[in-house]
Amino acid sequence: MRIRATVVAAASGALALSAFAVPASQAAQQDGVHAATAHLTGVVRGIAKDHHTPTATTKHSAFAANKAAVVNKPAVITKASVNGGKAIVVTATETKARKIPFSVTATDASGVVVAAAGLWSGTNDNSFDPDENSIACKVINKTTTTCTGSVTLKPTQLKNVDATAWHVLAVAFGNDDNPDVDQPGLNESASTVRLQRASQLTVDATPEPVKKGKTITVNGKLTRADWQTNKNAGYGTQPVKLQFRKKTATTYTTVKTVKTSSTGVLKTTVTASVDGYYRWSFAGTTTTPAVNAAGDAIDVK
Repeated sequence: MRIRATVVAAASGALALSAFAVPASQAAQQDGVHAATAHLTGVVRGIAKDHHTPTATTKHSAFAANKAAVVNKPAVITKASVNGGKAIVVTATETKARKIPFSVTATDASGVVVAAAGLWSGTNDNSFDPDENSIACKVINKTTTTCTGSVTLKPTQLKNVDATAWHVLAVAFGNDDNPDVDQPGLNESASTVRLQRASQLTVDATPEPVKKGKTITVNGKLTRADWQTNKNAGYGTQPVKLQFRKKTATTYTTVKTVKTSSTGVLKTTVTASVDGYYRWSFAGTTTTPAVNAAGDAIDVK
């Protein structure tokens, strides 16, 4: 994890900061990618140095013999993901760092020595970095390698606004690259992965038992993680389905859709007919995952 600096040197000429004025939101986005790129490049550069063994066949040795300038073509990122592209759900009370798997595939004419991925977002002053000790690379063929490892996610550094799509930034060095001077292959947004606020859903159907034809009241509450208070908070004005399953059935059917109150409260009534189970079912949003309440049994007399 790295705290973003106000000014960060670009990792390559293509990422140089523009001299023109940009909107604040765009400037924050640029700060995020430049800081994350600079830091992740530094991490991977260090790993590449550990694996780099200069030989007479490298471009730099060959050109150095001729005293000519070298312009090395960087590796190309062909595929990269974090958590397999699946959303990362974080609870309200998590404090320990989590290891989230990443995979990066890159190509270079000389082969790839190492590749890694990190996460960044314009909503946060931090970037999440790869665990250097977790990285393992598998050669696919003479030009292509896939490296896997884990990104260290620190829940305590998340704010509610960070429940969004995070960019997967990938970096790779070729076998013939000199990590001290060459620019790596990089893709500042090779893919995205969502961070979501964990959701909870309760249900309570009463009375129980109940006479056939009488009214059943079904209550519940939809909440989700608040990363700033470290508590669960009501998720208001969300459509939630009330579903019923007969005692002898295996699947639920939707009875009606009810919107939560401003505090996430759910309440509705139905008529008792047969024994079974009622539950609330929330389809989820981009910031909050889907969740089903456990079925609450109703005994109809």
